[in-house]
Amino acid sequence: MQKITTHLWFDTQAEEAANFYVSVFKNAKLGPVSRYSQAGQEIHKMPVGSIMTVQFEIEGQTFLALNGGPLFQFNESISFMVNCETQEEIDYYWGKLSAVPEAEQCGWLKDKFGVSWQVVPTGMAEMLSDPDSAKTQRAMATFMQMKKIDLEQLKRAYNG
Repeated sequence: MQKITTHLWFDTQAEEAANFYVSVFKNAKLGPVSRYSQAGQEIHKMPVGSIMTVQFEIEGQTFLALNGGPLFQFNESISFMVNCETQEEIDYYWGKLSAVPEAEQCGWLKDKFGVSWQVVPTGMAEMLSDPDSAKTQRAMATFMQMKKIDLEQLKRAYNG
């Protein structure tokens, strides 16, 4: 069992979200489902027998989706970064996950549940932290103008 599990609070879409994420990522699977019981109903106020949590795994990382009601919403202060080797991979994840075009900027997007994702090329961190500040500045200036990352354009800018 991993030491830390990412926990995602949904209103009532935990099962739908888990199924969606498992369908997007190739190395993914569903896990156990738990249901609300009569115990604690005065607090949780969810129908007895309805889904409480759905566990799922993506690329070896365990997640737990909770149907917790509308009290909390996702925001951009937390996001999941998907490191991609090729433009085809960037395009694939962007096409599957992006659902809010006005939220797209610098490789960031929001999915249909409001969860923020960063779809970036592997090596992006190295480009933006290169000791050669001219390379870093060119990459940053180019990157900041993009919505979905164009890997070739970014590499051209980085290499001068």
